[in-house]
Amino acid sequence: MKIKPYERNAKYYETDQMGIIHHSNYIRWFEEARVDAMEQAGIPYDKMEEMGIMSPVLGVECKYIHSVHFNENVKIEVRFLSFTGVKMEIEYKVYSMATGELTTTGLSRHGFVHSDTGRPVRMKKEYPDLYAKIMDALE
Repeated sequence: MKIKPYERNAKYYETDQMGIIHHSNYIRWFEEARVDAMEQAGIPYDKMEEMGIMSPVLGVECKYIHSVHFNENVKIEVRFLSFTGVKMEIEYKVYSMATGELTTTGLSRHGFVHSDTGRPVRMKKEYPDLYAKIMDALE
């Protein structure tokens, strides 16, 4: 399944004193893009939560290549790299829409747990339809 890039505009409140996007905001952008990608893959977060599944972040990485400035439009490509049935790894690439330049790359790792117990969800066994959708989203 091909996931369409997530597009967004860099807001003024996200900038630092130098007029560039503060580094902490890229992690938020990754989350926005991830939620959008999961929706596109047929795995909306709100539906998972209604089913009693939470997806905590286990780790996140971000590499800053070029600055993004206020009011700049970016697109964020999301790629599902791996999924074990319990853990998932996602890659992010942020591009300037004006220049096409790669500005930022990132990676996040997530688990799947039962919201009531915090114990790992074994997707393949417990939620085979969700497991299949995530496997289909892998590239």
